[in-house]
Amino acid sequence: MEKREHILKRMVDDGLVAVIRMAETQNLLQVVEALGRGGLSCIEITMTTPGALDIITELSRKLGQKVLIGAGTVLDADTARSAISAGAEFIVSPIFKGEIVEATHNYDKVCVPGAFTPTEILRAWEAGADVVKVFPATVLGPQFFKDIKGPLPRIRLTPTGGINLENASQFIEAGADFLGAGGSLLRKEAIRNEQWNQLTDLAAKFVAIIRSAREKIRAKRDQ
Repeated sequence: MEKREHILKRMVDDGLVAVIRMAETQNLLQVVEALGRGGLSCIEITMTTPGALDIITELSRKLGQKVLIGAGTVLDADTARSAISAGAEFIVSPIFKGEIVEATHNYDKVCVPGAFTPTEILRAWEAGADVVKVFPATVLGPQFFKDIKGPLPRIRLTPTGGINLENASQFIEAGADFLGAGGSLLRKEAIRNEQWNQLTDLAAKFVAIIRSAREKIRAKRDQ
């Protein structure tokens, strides 16, 4: 299992965490493999997914170092500990609780709690969050990220909720360290019809958009 700083680096380098929230999970391995072929290796299994802990264990065992598996929709410290014991390398929550951050860091894993207001974001960061998840992000938009990064430039932020191919670059250019995408990446019809190439193509498009946005940022810095 990887150490916290290495986990965080992989998440930032990838640029996107695929958020999996599925009612039917029989093809989940194929889904994850298809995303991997498109260049994505960070996968969040939400705890609302049936059998989430068993899925985390299975994916961790079968895919090893190829994929970084995390747990999402974690609402308390006990769930965080159970997910890490199952093989989760990072913990994501829609809310902030200090006990979740503490429990996660006790295992040297990455914790990404959720927040919405500037006060909540700062409180989560000061409590030790590795990255703060702004959720739901599209309610606030990319400009909110720019506004937060002005007075609080060191805080790492990730948007989740409504991220798609059309707005991904805007959030990266506004200061997001990486993105979280679910429905726009994991198309239900493609999964239902086992059209794995569609998922691979979507993943590759996200990767290309994020890479391009980061190149724009570097170009501006070099001017």
